Amino acid sequence: MRPLVELRTGTGPLPAVARRAVRATLAACTGFYGFLYGMDRPVSATYALFAAVALAVLSQIPGSGRQRSAFLVRLLPAACALVVLGTCLAVRTWSAVAGMLVIGFCLAFGAVAGPRQAGAAPGLQLLYILPSFPPYAPGTLGERLAGTVAGILLLVLAERFVLPDPPVPRYRDRAAEAAEEAARCAARREVPPYTLPDAESARASEIAMGLRPSRVPEAERPAGPGVRERALAHTGLAARTLLSRLQALPPPAPGRPAGPAGPDLVRAVRESATGTAALLGRGRRPETGSATLRGLRTALARTPVTDHASGVRNAALVEVADAALVLRSAAEIAVRGRAAAADAEPARGLEGLEPETEPVRAPGPEPVRADRFWYARMSPVRLWCHRFAGHAGPRSVYFQNAVRIALALAVARTVAGVVSLPHGFWAMLAVLSLTRTTAVLTRATVRLALIGTFLGALAAGGVLVLAGEASVLYEVVLPPLMLFAFCVGPVRGTGWAQAMFTLVIAMAFAQLAPVTWQLAEVRFLDVLVGSVIGMVCGLLAWPRGAHDELGRAAAGLLRACADDVQQATASFGRDRPAEPDLRVQHALIMAESAYAQYQAERQRGPGPVQDWQAAVMTGHHVLWGARRPRGTAPGPREEAVVRRYGAWVAAGLRRAAGRVDPMDRHAHAAAPDGPAVAADPGSPPPVPVFAAASPVFFTATAWLDSLAADLALIDRGASGGLAGS
Repeated sequence: MRPLVELRTGTGPLPAVARRAVRATLAACTGFYGFLYGMDRPVSATYALFAAVALAVLSQIPGSGRQRSAFLVRLLPAACALVVLGTCLAVRTWSAVAGMLVIGFCLAFGAVAGPRQAGAAPGLQLLYILPSFPPYAPGTLGERLAGTVAGILLLVLAERFVLPDPPVPRYRDRAAEAAEEAARCAARREVPPYTLPDAESARASEIAMGLRPSRVPEAERPAGPGVRERALAHTGLAARTLLSRLQALPPPAPGRPAGPAGPDLVRAVRESATGTAALLGRGRRPETGSATLRGLRTALARTPVTDHASGVRNAALVEVADAALVLRSAAEIAVRGRAAAADAEPARGLEGLEPETEPVRAPGPEPVRADRFWYARMSPVRLWCHRFAGHAGPRSVYFQNAVRIALALAVARTVAGVVSLPHGFWAMLAVLSLTRTTAVLTRATVRLALIGTFLGALAAGGVLVLAGEASVLYEVVLPPLMLFAFCVGPVRGTGWAQAMFTLVIAMAFAQLAPVTWQLAEVRFLDVLVGSVIGMVCGLLAWPRGAHDELGRAAAGLLRACADDVQQATASFGRDRPAEPDLRVQHALIMAESAYAQYQAERQRGPGPVQDWQAAVMTGHHVLWGARRPRGTAPGPREEAVVRRYGAWVAAGLRRAAGRVDPMDRHAHAAAPDGPAVAADPGSPPPVPVFAAASPVFFTATAWLDSLAADLALIDRGASGGLAGS
């Protein structure tokens, strides 16, 4: 027999499922029995029961019990508003359908705000669905609200105090650990032999991997649109980049002294990373700022070199310093929010520019640049609008999912109202719980759900026939049956969940009013109707889910990267417009959201699988390389080499865009103004070895080398060499 900790499905290990089941059962049954038998309020009892079940079982809100309880308190006003709207709009079928279409879309589209909002959406949908069905009884609105509030507050108390979850490391703690590891790596790099032992390199890689979103629990991922959430996500990326660059930092050439600049800069990186770790871990601002590191980086970026090996090392040192400074800035904003920018002094020579484009100098960290920390001075309203506007279109998987579920719910409400379907909200509940992001997944889920519902209906009908009106039996059976259902459903799958939930609602409705075995028949009919509607709407609205959209999003990302690379290599060492970076940033957001859904769908087409992650990481590498400090401008020969190399990389990115999305209309479009590309697309143009060159030249060629490696990964994935998941 396997240990319980290995029994992972749905919501997680069995003990976690059991804890959540106990809380949901306790909250639902306390409200239901208290109103029904203590106060003789069957309407309030119904709403207390469904409010608790909706937000504890139908919703999958990530996080610990303490985190969920705090989030549920913030949801309470919205839940009450949905009950009021559902009650008022139930006056006519057309008004209820219109409300379902609009509210269904808005709640589902709210998933762009983060995993908690996405998890709560199904439960909130149910709180509108339940009162939107006949009878139209605005006189019972007070009882409905009382039951809803009581059910949610009981669930808040249960989540907060009953069977608390074990603590989970915060993302901030993970980032602090990564900063501490960076300080240890830097300590190794600042003294002879200036190398990192294999064991320490492996440990740094593992810590960096721990910051990837796929390795972080949903509740701890910094996915919200606020300043602190964005900055914390930026902190994680900067920490991963710093660790990677410290691992790749080349030692001084054999037989050559290291010189004071390298060890001094690495020592300043160590001190900066140590201060950043303290800032993230304990919230204490470091006593020393980043002025020393910033000055060393600037001096090194403008110091000519006399040999190629020194130029490569100096370029790598500048990259390390840049990552450390960005890490400090992002951590400062993540901990202090907009105050990190509000009390900053404008950078010299840039006074009078708009806040959105004005680099600002915060005390201690790297100046906040518009292209990196564009969000630092924006208000919460603007940030939320920016997040929603970015996904408000048919190319966003969040938009597609919202349209699909809103359409299905509106059709189900129309059918239920037109044909007077008994207990029609069960059909909408089936749509809500069974519709998936692809037609294939929906069909597979519906098959299991119908089998489970049929068996559950048979069992419920038998119990109702044998027990008759013996309400005491239903009172005694409901709590343990509910607990068993909420434990088994997430572990055993959709079929078991539907079978057990059919029994649960039969036992609950038998206490509200006299029922017969036909209640089980109605339950199966409603689930069948809802399942058919869900499958039809799934076929009509983006039936392949994120599979097709990911190809389009990745192609758009690679095209934006190509334009940005060509712009950046044409102006290395000088100021340039931020617009290409912003296009890459938006395309990267769309590609990452599509990739995240694609991984959850587990739907793979025939033939080789594209390495989508390589395409996404290329976007990050382009942004990091294009956003670099100014330095001494390269000479004419060096600039020609960089421009030619950049044009080759850009052409390769455009060809890759055509491969990941064969329907791409821009696959053979002409490139922006730039030098001609070498005829051979398979190998990069040769980079001459200069005895003396600007440090910017070595930085640029190192960045382009990394992008050439990314292109090789994308090509290998397209030929079937790598898996995309």
